[in-house]
Amino acid sequence: MKYRVEQKYIITEEKLAYLKYKLEQVMQYDEHTKEQQYRIRSLYFDDMYDSYLEENEEGNDFREKYRIRTYNNQLQKIHLEIKAKERGYTSKVKEELSKEECEFLMHRKHWSLKENDGFVKQKLYALMLMRRIQPVQIVEYDRVPFVEENGNVRVTFDKNIVGTGEVTTFFDDIIPGIPLLPTGHHILEVKYDEFIPDYIKQILNEVHVTKTAFSKYYYARKNQNIYG
Repeated sequence: MKYRVEQKYIITEEKLAYLKYKLEQVMQYDEHTKEQQYRIRSLYFDDMYDSYLEENEEGNDFREKYRIRTYNNQLQKIHLEIKAKERGYTSKVKEELSKEECEFLMHRKHWSLKENDGFVKQKLYALMLMRRIQPVQIVEYDRVPFVEENGNVRVTFDKNIVGTGEVTTFFDDIIPGIPLLPTGHHILEVKYDEFIPDYIKQILNEVHVTKTAFSKYYYARKNQNIYG
C-alpha cells in the first residue's frame, strides 16, 4: 500500500470561495468531475464492539477503515475500500463491487467469495466471519476536487457533510442525513506524495484555517448517538 500525506482543515464558506478562485488559476479539476463537483456516499463498517470507532477516538497510530463508496449515486461502479493510517500517512486500496454484492452487505448478509476475488474482498470476508464486522454508518457529501501532477497533489473541499445510521438507505436517491458541521463550515483536504509545490502552498497559506483530525465516520457516529 502506497502511503501519502493527508492534511485536513475546517474552513468557512468565505475562505472556501477565495481558495477555490485562486486554485482555479494553478490547478485542474479532477477529470471525472462534472459541474466542478461530485457527490460521494460511503457505507462504513465496524464490529459489535465499535473497535474502529474507539481506535479513531484514541488516535491509534495504525488504524483501518472499511467502506463501500459510490460517486453521484451511480451504481454501475461501486468500490469496496480499505483506508489505512500510520504515522500521519494514509493509504487506500480498492476493488470493484457488484450491486448484488453490495446489497448483501447492506443487509448484513454474507456473499460467496469467487476464485478471482482480490485482497480487499477476502480481508473483509474474513473479518465478517472472525470479528462480525458489518455496515453501521452512511456518510455523504459534495466534493470539489483539484489535482496537480507535480507532486501528485490533490486539494479537495468537502461540503454539505451528513451522516445516517439507516444503512439500508444506501441506494436511495436521498438519505435521512444529519449535518456533521455547523452551517457554512466545510472540510479542506490536502493530499500529496512527497512534496507540495510552493505555488500551491502559498495560496493555501493566504488564509488562516484550523488544522483538524476530523473523521467523517467518527463524527457521523457521534451525531447518531446524540440524535438517535
